[in-house]
Amino acid sequence: MNRSSIPATSRCLLALGLLAFSVEAAEPLYQNNFEQTEVGGVPDDFLVLDGDFAVKQESGNKHLELPGAPLDAFGFMFGPSARHGNEVSARMFGTKKGRRYPVFGIALNGVSGYRLQVTPAKRVIELLKAGAVVAKVPFRWGGGEWLRLALRVEQTGETEWTISGTVWADGEKAPAKPTLTHKETKEPRNGKPSIWGSPYSGTPIRYDDIVVKKIAK
Repeated sequence: MNRSSIPATSRCLLALGLLAFSVEAAEPLYQNNFEQTEVGGVPDDFLVLDGDFAVKQESGNKHLELPGAPLDAFGFMFGPSARHGNEVSARMFGTKKGRRYPVFGIALNGVSGYRLQVTPAKRVIELLKAGAVVAKVPFRWGGGEWLRLALRVEQTGETEWTISGTVWADGEKAPAKPTLTHKETKEPRNGKPSIWGSPYSGTPIRYDDIVVKKIAK
């Protein structure tokens, strides 16, 4: 059967199906699960801003680890620079010690950009811009389990940009709605994604399955 013999409605549905498949099958802009990095090292394309990050292996699976000392804020940058239209996601793991908890997060638009941060000691998830909290929601996390974090910055109007962050337990389905959102009327700065951690509990923070992708239109 040639294309001309297919009814117009069917051709339209076929085209839409192919478009959906192409979007779904699009390769990430960046991804890293650390399986190709030697234990004790860090990926060559990472820009470590501070911290003794190193790849570790447990039960045959590799992950990146930030040691439990010193107690400070540490981070690294990776992937492509962008102003908006991208989403960064990763899995993160930490444990508490007494009443002390780690703090960890994921960011877009460079060091002074937007950071989605889990702050268990305050029982909140925070969205920061240039280090200042611009949005927060209640959140309880007892530690000892992997969490998934996803942050996106997208243009939603002629002079409007929406920053949205989602946090959920690893192994569960991602929520249909973001955990928190924030609106901006000024175009975000160009910058790379980054990941952060503060091991205030004195125990290591682990990271895995980093992905940067285009937001589907």
